[in-house]
Amino acid sequence: MFWELQKASYRAIQVVMKGVLRILPVPVPEIFAGAGSLAKLPASIRAHGVGRVLVVTDKGLAAAGLVQRLSDSLEEAGIPFTLFDDVQPNPTLQNVEEGLRLYESNECDGIVAFGGGSPMDCAKLIGARATNPKRSVQDMRGLFKVRKKLPPLLAVPTTAGTGSETTAAAVISDPESHEKFAVVDLKLVPPVAVLDPELMLGLPPHITAATGMDALTHAVESYIGGYKTRFTDENGEKATRIIFEDLEAVYRDGSDLDRRNNMALASFYAGSAFTRAYVGYVHAIAHNMGGLYGVPHGLANAIILPHVLRFSRKEAEKKLADLARASGLGTETDSDEELSHRFIQRIEEMNRNMDIPTFIKEIQEEDIPLIAERALKEGNPEYPVPRLMNRQECEALVRQMLPPTDEGR
Repeated sequence: MFWELQKASYRAIQVVMKGVLRILPVPVPEIFAGAGSLAKLPASIRAHGVGRVLVVTDKGLAAAGLVQRLSDSLEEAGIPFTLFDDVQPNPTLQNVEEGLRLYESNECDGIVAFGGGSPMDCAKLIGARATNPKRSVQDMRGLFKVRKKLPPLLAVPTTAGTGSETTAAAVISDPESHEKFAVVDLKLVPPVAVLDPELMLGLPPHITAATGMDALTHAVESYIGGYKTRFTDENGEKATRIIFEDLEAVYRDGSDLDRRNNMALASFYAGSAFTRAYVGYVHAIAHNMGGLYGVPHGLANAIILPHVLRFSRKEAEKKLADLARASGLGTETDSDEELSHRFIQRIEEMNRNMDIPTFIKEIQEEDIPLIAERALKEGNPEYPVPRLMNRQECEALVRQMLPPTDEGR
C-alpha cells in the first residue's frame, strides 16, 4: 500500500514538472557543422566579445594531438588562451576548482569546452562557479540553482555521444562520497556548438561504440518518458535512426567521415531531446557505476539499457514500437508487442557486434543496496519513466549485471 501511495505522489509531481518544462524557453546553440568547421571557432569567440579563453580538455586529447589543432587555430587568429587539461574521465569537484583558479588567475572571460562529456561538464561548472562565486557546486546541485549567467561557453565535442554541447546538465563526481550528481539549469546550455567530424576520426573503436550507445540511450529514454513532446520525438527518432544505420559501420571503419558526421548530428539531436524530456533509470544507475567504480558513462549506459527496457517494456510497448518503426525495424502491420521486443533485441545485437559486455565487472554484491538507494534518489520522482521502480526491483535489476562467477553465473 505504501509503495502505491508513493507512486501516486511521484506521478503527481511529474504532471506538474511536465507543465513547467513545456513553457521553459530552452535555448538552442548556434551550430557550426561539417568537416573543417573548427576553423569557424575563432570568429565566433570574437563575436561573443571574449578576450582570453580557458580551454578545458583532458590529457588524452592532448596526447592524441587534437588539442594542438585547436591551439594552432586560436594562435593563428591571435586569440590568447590558457589550457586546462587535467579533467578526469569522471570529472570531480576538485577539477572544477582547479579550472576555476586558472580561469581567474589568467583573467579569462570565456571558455572553450573541448572533448567528450567530461570536459564539457567540467567546463560548464567552471563557468557557473566563475559567475556565481559564492555558490559551491554542491549548492547548485539539482534543478535551476545557477543564479547568474555563465561567461561565453563554446562547445567543441570530439566524441559523438554525450550531447553535452546542447544540454542543460552537467554531471560531477564527489571523490569523498564516491557519488555522482547533476547540476541542471538552462544557463548551462552552450550558446555555440562546433560539430567537426574530422576531430573524431582518430577515436578508438571501443570509444566510438560506447559514446554512440550513450547517444542512443539519450534518444530512447527521452522518447519513452512522460515528458516527451513533438520536438523531442522528432529529434529522438532522427538520432535513433542514424545510430542504428551508422554506428556499427563507423565502429568498423573509423575513417568514414560521412558517417562520423552523421553520428555527430545524432548525438546533437539526442542531446536536444533529453535536455527537454529528461532521461531515466539507465542514467540513474549508470551514474553510480561511474561514481563508485569509475566505469565510463557511455559503456555503463550501453550495458544497462537493455535491462531497463525489459523492465519497463510492457508499459513502454507502444512508444518502443513507434520508435522501432521510425528506425526501420518494422511496419504498421507488425504488432506493438513484437516490435518492442525487436527493438530491445536490436540493441543487444549492436552491443554484441561491438564487443560490449553484458555485465559490469566492477559491481560488488555488497554495494548493490547503496547503488539502488542512490539511483532511486536520483530517479524518483525526477525522471518520468514508463514504469516506476522500487528498491527491491532496482537491486534485482543491478544483480543481473554482476560479473560471472567461477560457477558460471
